[in-house]
Amino acid sequence: MLPAFALVGLTVACGAGGSGAGDVKPSSSAAAPGSGDVGAVAKDDALAGMVPADVKADGKILVGQDQSYPPNEFQDNGKAAGFDVDLGTAIGQVLGVQMEFQNASFDGIIPGIGSKKYEMAMSSFSITSERLQTVDMISYYKAGTSLGVVKGNPDGIKVDDLCGKKVAVQKGTTQVEDLDKKNAACTGAGKPAIDVTQLQAQTDVNLALTAKRVQAELADSPVVDYAVKQTNGALEVVGEPYDTAPYGIVLGKNSGDFGKAVQGAVQKLIDSGAYKKILDKWGLSAAGSVTKSEINPAS
Repeated sequence: MLPAFALVGLTVACGAGGSGAGDVKPSSSAAAPGSGDVGAVAKDDALAGMVPADVKADGKILVGQDQSYPPNEFQDNGKAAGFDVDLGTAIGQVLGVQMEFQNASFDGIIPGIGSKKYEMAMSSFSITSERLQTVDMISYYKAGTSLGVVKGNPDGIKVDDLCGKKVAVQKGTTQVEDLDKKNAACTGAGKPAIDVTQLQAQTDVNLALTAKRVQAELADSPVVDYAVKQTNGALEVVGEPYDTAPYGIVLGKNSGDFGKAVQGAVQKLIDSGAYKKILDKWGLSAAGSVTKSEINPAS
């Protein structure tokens, strides 16, 4: 079930006054009704047996997730929903455990893995060499960065020339690093710096753009594509996605058999066709699908 973007992306923005701060609900939520329905996904006893005893002792895996990033992860009537939720739920079915998705601030999730607050994270994390220094990551999808603007692009925004423009981005994402590099190039060339607005939730980034408080946003390609669709074309994408990189499921460093079990579950879903059903459900581009899941692939 796809909710209206006006509800998910605008009025339910995770933050007071559009800042995104202080309003990320820490409570856990199960998947939205029917969100894990991708057909029969059978438990694999061999893979289930590889899940560490301390992880499966309570029969569930606690998953850290920033539920402000539709269509990948968001809240639908208080329940976790989206591509990552459906895929995570299916992984749990293969491993014989329930997935419990806990809403959290994006930039606090990986530290939460390190402190063992979460046992797993699925929140559109691009695999980077920096992240691989502290966590293990299992690849499951590919996405690039897209530039979103209001329909008609009245300010003539270009991906390769954001100097002096007002651009919104979610805090802690790879797009922040991208803007840092672009900003250095602007000032190095004697041009005006990019006016960067960092917000805690992606829903607030979308709101800032539709409200025309900024001139553009940078986010993962499926997220910007979804925003365009759900606003009935009030927004548009400029150019093609760039810096395509794999998404990774996040586990603690040196995850051992746990990592092998999760990777094996993802691969089983790919091979069985359940993975494709999930992608199709959320309208995600076939260009982002993968045929092989890997642990700690080169970023």
